[in-house]
Parts: sequence; C-alpha cells; structure tokens
Amino acid sequence: MRKGKAGDVLLRIILAVLLVIMIMPLVMLCTNSLMGKQELLESFGSVLSDYAGMAEFRLFPRYPTMRAYVRLLLDTPEYFAAFWNSAILAGGVVAGQIFTAVPAAWALARFDFPGKAALKFLYMLLLILPFQVTMVSGYLVLDTLKLLDTYWAVILPGIFSALPLFILSKSFSAIPKEVIEAAKIDGAGDFGIFVKIGVPLGMPGISSVVILGFLEYWNAVEQPLTFLKTETLKPLSLYLPVMIKGEVQTAFAASIVTLLPAVLLFFCGQDSLEKGIGASGSF
Repeated sequence: MRKGKAGDVLLRIILAVLLVIMIMPLVMLCTNSLMGKQELLESFGSVLSDYAGMAEFRLFPRYPTMRAYVRLLLDTPEYFAAFWNSAILAGGVVAGQIFTAVPAAWALARFDFPGKAALKFLYMLLLILPFQVTMVSGYLVLDTLKLLDTYWAVILPGIFSALPLFILSKSFSAIPKEVIEAAKIDGAGDFGIFVKIGVPLGMPGISSVVILGFLEYWNAVEQPLTFLKTETLKPLSLYLPVMIKGEVQTAFAASIVTLLPAVLLFFCGQDSLEKGIGASGSF
C-alpha cells in the first residue's frame, strides 16, 4: 500500500513538472506581450538584440502595458491581411474536407464494392506519407493547372487529405446495422439514411475533423511557403516571423491574438474531438 501511494505521489510530481514545462512558453508569451519596449530589452536584450548580459525571465512585468495590443489592433493592417488569409485557407480546407470526406467515408464504411480493400490501403499509404514526399509532384500538378500562388494551391491538396476519411470511416462503421436495416424497412433510401442517420450519429467524428483540420491549416507553414510567393497572400504562420525581425513587442501580442481562434475552437469542441478520436481506433 505504501509503495503504491509513493508511486502515485511520484507520478503526480513528474506530471506536474511536465505540465509546468509545457505551459511555460505560453506564460512567457503572455508576460512579454505586456512588457514595454525598454523592459523587454532589459529582460531579453541579449537574445533579441546586442545587449550584454544574460536573459532574465520575469513572471510578471514590472510596468505592464497594453501598448503592443493597441498598436497591433489599430496600426498594423498587414497583420489583419495575414489573419484574413489564414481564415480563408483554414476555412476553405475544412469546408472542402467536410464536403468530400463525409460522403466518401460513408461509402467506405457502409457499402461493399470491388476494390474497396485496395482503396483503403491506398488511403492508409497516403496517410503515412509526409508533405515532403508529395511536395514536388503536387507542385508540378498545381503548376500545370495554373493554380500556383493562389489560395487554391493550398486549399485543393488539403481538401483531399486522408486523415478526415480515416476518422470518419470508423465513426460511420460504429453505427449499428440494426438502425440502418430498420430505416430501410421503413422505406428510407440510401441518401435519406445518410442524411438523417449517418450524419447526426457521426457528428462527433465530423466535429473532430473540423477541429483537427482547422488547427493544422491555421498553423500550416510548409504548404504556404511552397505554393505561395505573393506577400499579400501569405498567412499568419509566415507573417509572424517577419514581425519578430521588426517590432518584437508587437510580435508577442500578435502571437497571443493568433492563438485565440484555435484555442476557442478546441475548448468548444473538446468533447466531440475526444469522442471522434476514440472512435477511430481502427480503419
């Protein structure tokens, strides 16, 4: 009993230490965004500039100010342009994934047809391939279609990602056959069953696809960096590093504001995300 309690205490201590390590960058980000320019240089001048001495971490700023947020929200139109670009890219990918992956996953989960096993294997293969492997072929296809340096260069490949199909297929497979058979006895057609039974019962999986897709493309770096060249089309993930080279104080505030949509979406759909991921244990 004592050994078991001691093990629990040790585990709690380890988890607490890991939690502090994980949230420390976020705490530093919030603290630095409330610092004035001079205080920020005094604390991190040796890292951010040519100041001598060691970097100093402060849990709370000595003279907190909202000047960085005021400048960001009132005097930085470039940030809002990048914010809008990120919203278009992430929103377009998520909408396209729902439009294509939901019916495709329903077909894979509920219908038998020739080549179904091979198609599942192909999607599993695409799931494990990183972007770097398909980058050149994707670039050539987009160049042929004259879509490079447009929003569609990022949105179109993201729409046909294999991960949404992987999650939704298992969610739809979990629907009891008895429910489908009862609906057919009542005279419902395949489309009616899909709309009135499949979509409502598969909503946890759909919600998880929306959240994961938004988080992935809201923070995407490689795809926009590869396919977008015009500065006015680049999203926040490429704009924030440029801000750091200019005004560091405003860059910290911009990072906080950039986090808000993803954090709010995650907390609003956390339960659905857990259920959707839990239902996708196998394919």
